[in-house]
Amino acid sequence: MSRIGNAPIEVPQGVDITIDETGNEIIVKGPKGELKQELGDGITVSLEDGILTIKRSTDQKDHKSKHGLYRSLINNMVEGVSKGFVLKQELVGVGFRAVAKGQILEMSLGYSHPIHIELAKEIKVTAETEKRGNPIITLESCDKQLLGQVAAKIRSFRVPEPYKGKGIKFLGEELRKKAGKSASV
Repeated sequence: MSRIGNAPIEVPQGVDITIDETGNEIIVKGPKGELKQELGDGITVSLEDGILTIKRSTDQKDHKSKHGLYRSLINNMVEGVSKGFVLKQELVGVGFRAVAKGQILEMSLGYSHPIHIELAKEIKVTAETEKRGNPIITLESCDKQLLGQVAAKIRSFRVPEPYKGKGIKFLGEELRKKAGKSASV
């Protein structure tokens, strides 16, 4: 059984945590941004001497599962506003290109038209192409959930196929490749 919910969260220097009077909302501010999270029923948060603790009211299955969930979400918020999160994606394929213009990401992925995505203002995007290398898209944000959603959306435009590995993959991701047809004699 997981004991994630019982682990305390150390609040780093420069991070300010505000807990709503009703105890239903927590606001985390830091050098990288500000994040809010609503808390579920039966979960309480307390801050003492730079240590954040999350407690549940009962040992019901629902409260146990939410205990670990909210502890992980709040820990990701604290880490995000202090350090931030970075995801890199690689475009593998002949003629695949990516260009970042402010908050708009333009990609050529082998379709008859380019794909334009307007990203949320919380996400910083850069696209770089090295000579004789695959284009790499770098996404940075303090919100881990939003970053994951955007990365999954970008990947969904051209999921890596299992025969040649063409598509959009995360940097360093190992793809399982299938063997193609073998010619019969």
